[in-house]
Amino acid sequence: MKPVILQKLKRIELEFDVKIVYACESGSRAWGFPSKDSDYDVRFIYVHKPEWYLSIDNNKRDVIEHPIHNLLDINGWEITKALRLFRKSNPALLEWMHSSIQYYTAYSTIHQMRNMEKDVFIPSSGVYHYLHMANGNYRDYLQRNSVKIKKYFYVLRPLLAAKWIETYNTFPPNEFQVLLAALVPDGKLKDEITTLLERKIASVELDYEPRIQIINQFIESEIPRLEQYVKHLQKEAVDPTTDLNLLFRNTLQEVWTH
Repeated sequence: MKPVILQKLKRIELEFDVKIVYACESGSRAWGFPSKDSDYDVRFIYVHKPEWYLSIDNNKRDVIEHPIHNLLDINGWEITKALRLFRKSNPALLEWMHSSIQYYTAYSTIHQMRNMEKDVFIPSSGVYHYLHMANGNYRDYLQRNSVKIKKYFYVLRPLLAAKWIETYNTFPPNEFQVLLAALVPDGKLKDEITTLLERKIASVELDYEPRIQIINQFIESEIPRLEQYVKHLQKEAVDPTTDLNLLFRNTLQEVWTH
């Protein structure tokens, strides 16, 4: 799919008169547990020409979205939107930056952002985000006697991501397998999760099955524990706005003088 994706990105640049500085995979493929029929969730950051930014109206559209077609879901954020979200330590954007499946990188923008991450990252923001995701999916999908088994990954991955932040005080890796290896000790729980992961990757879809009690018990103990932990975390980081403004101006100059 990579040649198809690159061709689509080039068409977007021409259609919208923009330059793409970074494109990556998001979602289940980047997380390490795609099904055989999973979409390709391509996400990108793009830059308009300088004159687009030099106007008295600021309510311009700052996303480019294309409907899902032939398993390809492709969406992008304009650079100032991306940098504003970066300033807030937005976990979705940070996941893009950490994706191990990178389709396209041009110019120095994403490298500069990665160099700034340690100063921008707010651990509480990440923990709250992942706990909210884990809590919601657990409440909606995994408390009945019969559950859609693939939903375990949409609880376990964010839960382990929050636990990674607690353990290492850094933004977590995207890959579920890395989180699992680092944070769940060898034993029955890990064996159950590993078996489930192997089935998820090998099959098209996992259907309804009896819930897995040992995994439910782990989830039910970790969520409230992490909810208590996050209450004591610092809520803000040093304001990086000056540095982000400079990064934005440098990106405009770099992109449009080539």
